[in-house]
Amino acid sequence: MTEAVSVSAHPSVPTRGEDLSLLHEVALRTPGESHVEMCIQCGTCGGSCPSAAAMDHTPRAIFAMLRAGMREEVLKSNTPWMCVSCYFCTVRCPQDIHITDVMYTLKNMSLQAKKYDPTAADFSKTFIAMVEDYGRSFEIGLAGIHNLKHFATRLPNMAPMAIGMLTKKGMSPLPPKPIKGLDQLKKILKRAKELEAA
Repeated sequence: MTEAVSVSAHPSVPTRGEDLSLLHEVALRTPGESHVEMCIQCGTCGGSCPSAAAMDHTPRAIFAMLRAGMREEVLKSNTPWMCVSCYFCTVRCPQDIHITDVMYTLKNMSLQAKKYDPTAADFSKTFIAMVEDYGRSFEIGLAGIHNLKHFATRLPNMAPMAIGMLTKKGMSPLPPKPIKGLDQLKKILKRAKELEAA
């Protein structure tokens, strides 16, 4: 049986003097019903996240910071930028919080406020560049490029993980073949950028 978690009893969630304006702003700016205010601080999101080790704060911590009104810290966090949009956290969340959608909202707010660390956005930019080049993700290339840019000294320690990725069925060290209709995808992406800039 799962034990109920009381938000008010959780030490990382402030209950007195809360500034809920940031939490409400994020909820309003997130498309659909984010349910971000329903977080019970169970930690399922962080435990489910394949990118949690690269984040400076887990999604659970980000939600506690939103509740505490820690705008500066949230907008400077690399957490939204490390999100790979796998939606695993959203699927597993017992409160049906649309965590990935909230991460997109936080990225947009960070960009608008010019608070983001430019290196944090590199992961997303590299991912987007690969999708534009191939029409799909190239996981080994994404991890390799990102780690070479920012964590080159850690590469020797990451060798076991790299070998594990290479031995996994379906993972190739070679760039993927571009998808059929890549030209159409490029036109769609170009048009989306034009609309965003307008």
